[in-house]
Amino acid sequence: MGRFTKALGAVIVLAVFVSFAGADEEKVPLDKVPAKVLDAVKTKFPRAELVKASKEKENNETIYEVAIKNEGQKIDVSLKEDGTIIEVEKEIKAEDLPKVVADALKEKYGKVAYKKAEEVIKKDKLEYYEVLFETAENKRFEVEVSPEGKIMKEEEKKKKD
Repeated sequence: MGRFTKALGAVIVLAVFVSFAGADEEKVPLDKVPAKVLDAVKTKFPRAELVKASKEKENNETIYEVAIKNEGQKIDVSLKEDGTIIEVEKEIKAEDLPKVVADALKEKYGKVAYKKAEEVIKKDKLEYYEVLFETAENKRFEVEVSPEGKIMKEEEKKKKD
């Protein structure tokens, strides 16, 4: 009986964990995204092609993320339900990173292989660059670097098989 109770407890804990982990972000069909959200994206990026959307709760507020393609560039736009744009993440080529940013990464991590680079814009101001890369030791990091080259946040990422 003891083993069964422990196994049942483990299953319940796992189920609760999965329900919370899965509740983070939910895909939303584009035709189900509020008109104010879509209108705000179309106003900001009139020639963009809407690709997909998702929503999640942040501080008891529903935030929509709309992925678009604008003139060949991948962009994620995060908005409140009323259409207020909170953040824009624009994918850029790694070679387009400012020298001061690339130098800061090279100084801290040595030779890196860039996987993805983005400009993160809030309130129409470039806040930081978000860069995903792999080091010579095969470690993968996602790092936020200020436009001035200051490393603000770093997170080691586990490799996906």
